[in-house]
Amino acid sequence: MSGPDAADPSTPAPEKPPAKDVVIPQQPAIVAPRTFLEPARPIMPPTPLSAIDREQMEGLRSIRAFLKVRTSYDVLPLSYRLIMLDTALLVSKSLKILNQNGIVSAPLWDSKTSTFAGLLTTSDYINVIQYYWQNPDALAQVDQFRLDSLRDVEKAIGVMPIETVSIHPERPLYDACRKMLASRARRIPLVDIDDETRRHMVVSVITQYRILKFVAVNVKETQKLRKPLRELPDVGTYANLATATMETPVMDVIHMLVKKNISSVPILDKDGTVVNVFEAVDILTLIKEGAYDDLKLNVGEALLKRSEDFPGIYTCSVHDQLGTIYDTIRKSRVHRFIIVDEHRKLKGVLTLSDILDYTLLEGEVDE
Repeated sequence: MSGPDAADPSTPAPEKPPAKDVVIPQQPAIVAPRTFLEPARPIMPPTPLSAIDREQMEGLRSIRAFLKVRTSYDVLPLSYRLIMLDTALLVSKSLKILNQNGIVSAPLWDSKTSTFAGLLTTSDYINVIQYYWQNPDALAQVDQFRLDSLRDVEKAIGVMPIETVSIHPERPLYDACRKMLASRARRIPLVDIDDETRRHMVVSVITQYRILKFVAVNVKETQKLRKPLRELPDVGTYANLATATMETPVMDVIHMLVKKNISSVPILDKDGTVVNVFEAVDILTLIKEGAYDDLKLNVGEALLKRSEDFPGIYTCSVHDQLGTIYDTIRKSRVHRFIIVDEHRKLKGVLTLSDILDYTLLEGEVDE
């Protein structure tokens, strides 16, 4: 480019004015009082697991892996019967049906909507007893009370209703266990869909006992659970235990069952020795003929009415291993263990819920 307006490359460009310094205000340091009080803690490496801890976790992982590949169908026996009760049935008649068939629970069916309506359990009868205890004038109408009114009873006495849960029988058994733990249920109905009508179809009901026995029979790695109960402080209940004596009124025991949401109360003698256990199912025996007057008996008198096929009291000590507990479940029909010392003094209670909870959840975050 040429001409008068052309820039002379030899002429230096005019200097730009110096940029002004941008002053950024310094943020004041915020110091919490505990900064001075608490010295910095060094990050400690995780404590290595002992050989018995590693073996314990291997056993638990084996059980969980087994539960995840087996379905609820697999737990069912080759032959069984299923008794379902219509929600329009009288409570008194439902009680007779349970006693005549030697069962303590049954699925409910709403014939108006042709749908599964929940599970009738011992807790429902206890709620009815509580209701009439609080409203004695209504006892005369007990024979007219129907199953579809059970939820009204729960509201009337201020009891938290047990969540109605079910699971498809082809779902993994592990999912059924997790549902039971989340809902605090001791059994869960298996509900399928009929291919033709597309309506609910109750297949069966599986219990915690049946699941744990299924594990004990089929998973040899339960033998790896060699840690004793004394090293598993979160497995079982050892504090604030509900207890009674042979002279305790049955109604007092019922109040304990409801207040603590438990299914049994250990019976002790005057020295604190375990002599028996009063179970929630014992209440069904007392009212099986609609004789609510028997609830005025004491524990000793009530237990005399217990069926002769009562399996007995299963005990263990804090020195017993969980593998041994599983072995006992495999051999016997057990619903709980009373933890005692060498003198049969009460130390705690270990339920099937405790065992299932530990088996499924121990170390799960690490996994």
